[in-house]
Amino acid sequence: AVDESELLTVPDGWKEPAFTREDNPKGLLEESSFATLFPKYREAYLKECWPLVQKALSEHYVNATLDLIEGSMTVTTTKKTFDPYAIIRARDLIKLLARSVPFEQAVRILQDDVACDIIKIGSLVRKRDTFIKRRGRLLGPKGSTLKALELLTNCYIMVQGNTVSALGPFSGLKEVRKVVLDTMKNIHPIYNIKTLMIKRELSKDPELRSQSWERFLPKFKRKNLKKRKEPKKKNTKKEYTPFPPPQPESQVDKELASGEYFLKERQKKRKRMEEIKAKQADAVKKRQEERNKAFIPPKEKPVLKTKKASTEKKIDIEAIKEKVKNAKKKKLGALPVEEVKLKMAADEKKKKKK
Repeated sequence: AVDESELLTVPDGWKEPAFTREDNPKGLLEESSFATLFPKYREAYLKECWPLVQKALSEHYVNATLDLIEGSMTVTTTKKTFDPYAIIRARDLIKLLARSVPFEQAVRILQDDVACDIIKIGSLVRKRDTFIKRRGRLLGPKGSTLKALELLTNCYIMVQGNTVSALGPFSGLKEVRKVVLDTMKNIHPIYNIKTLMIKRELSKDPELRSQSWERFLPKFKRKNLKKRKEPKKKNTKKEYTPFPPPQPESQVDKELASGEYFLKERQKKRKRMEEIKAKQADAVKKRQEERNKAFIPPKEKPVLKTKKASTEKKIDIEAIKEKVKNAKKKKLGALPVEEVKLKMAADEKKKKKK
């Protein structure tokens, strides 16, 4: 009995067997062909290396023709071709050669464990200057960023014009595409490179292979993007009603409501003059108040009362008098009285002994 989990996992170092003539002895039924155009500046290089291209494809029984007048490369199958996927690899080979990939790297596409990916980046950014800056980030200073990406993904990467050509294993191509597209979206490739480095170290530990790596991977936040400022005055939409708004009141309606309509012209004029005089009086009053503000004295700070010296501690006058008396008796540099008496007594004892 074999465990099902062992059947699902691919053993280390396992390689798929190569496709041989024994797998398809009768060959292909129909002839297939692919053609691609190449730019004018690649003409000299392709003319030089074309014999090597033909030699490499002849091993898989695929014909290759170079048309310098039209500026195209064509690959076709023959009666001897037994591998149906050989023509697809030959198509990728001429595509890579047209995208400035050198022949030494492009010929690796004919191997079973190598694939290619041509990423179109020309239409991802609108402004030409911004596109050139972001494309330059992929290369880095002296190509250091591109070299680091190649080492981490085990892929060969060629940045040329509006495309990025990548050549290597399938897992590496997936990572390269993600990094290239993120760079064009204004995410610096160094963040993805850091993530790839951590993944590479985690893959070495056999215990962590079946676990989620989310807790180990760094989470980068965009710091350069500012939040949109909200307007001070927000316009709120009113609820939709099928009825039209009410008719605004005319001047006659207002006069009828206030009773002014029935007044005589002289009375209306007097009323208007009274309103004007009342407004003028208010304006004069406010102006006078503003002028009087300059003559109002400022509020003075309250004077803090000084605390009286505490009489609790009484001075001992008698003790001071005694200190002064003792100081007068003493001479500068002289010994105290008690020491003098002791010295005199010692001298008298010496004399008696003699």
